[in-house]
Amino acid sequence: MEEAYVRLLCPECAKDWESTPRDLPEPNRVFHCPNCHASRHLSEFMRTDHDLQTLKRLQ
Repeated sequence: MEEAYVRLLCPECAKDWESTPRDLPEPNRVFHCPNCHASRHLSEFMRTDHDLQTLKRLQ
């Protein structure tokens, strides 16, 4: 079985990356960009609404 992933994009430095939902906190928790250390709710790092829905569904 393939593992799902979500795409993230930092709203401050524009770094983009992918992660599995199990490696991320809940969407309303504060998350820190691994590149510039910007702090926002994880939902603000989701690249698309589809990524956010995938994260919510698989957590």
